[in-house]
Amino acid sequence: MRNPLFVMAAAAALAAAFALPAAAAPTGDTIVTFEITAGTLDITVPATADLGAVAAGATSVSGQLGAVTVTDTRGALDATWTATVSSTSFTTGGATAAETIPASAVTYTPGAATATSGTATFTPGTAADLATPITAFSATAIVGNNSATWNPTITVALPPAAVAGTYTGTITHSVA
Repeated sequence: MRNPLFVMAAAAALAAAFALPAAAAPTGDTIVTFEITAGTLDITVPATADLGAVAAGATSVSGQLGAVTVTDTRGALDATWTATVSSTSFTTGGATAAETIPASAVTYTPGAATATSGTATFTPGTAADLATPITAFSATAIVGNNSATWNPTITVALPPAAVAGTYTGTITHSVA
């Protein structure tokens, strides 16, 4: 007669020898993607500005233009932008020589930023006349979206021969 413990031990050894390994839990991988689309580089400016009134014989008129804002939603890495400004002559009446103040008599002073957002180094331009386009503001070392707002001062030097009247000119900002 066989020893029942021996039979049980032999059966257990035989079962262990032919046992299948435990199956691993099933897995599945999903590759996930998404896209961030580039936005735009825009500038907004006041539609109109009134520098006020001065008496005939005054040497200049000056005032703030209003908020100028560059909004950069390009989402770029290590980008830059530069806002430039130019001016037409200011004229009244029939735009004769005595009724015209040249752009070279118009000084643009950007001043410090009144608001900024995002990661960038924002730098105001240097005050200068608008005989030729000048840098109003710039941004360097940009990472992602950003914006800057400033409120420039416009000073118009009035020639002694300027005649009385309402003078109109156009100050143009652009950004690239």
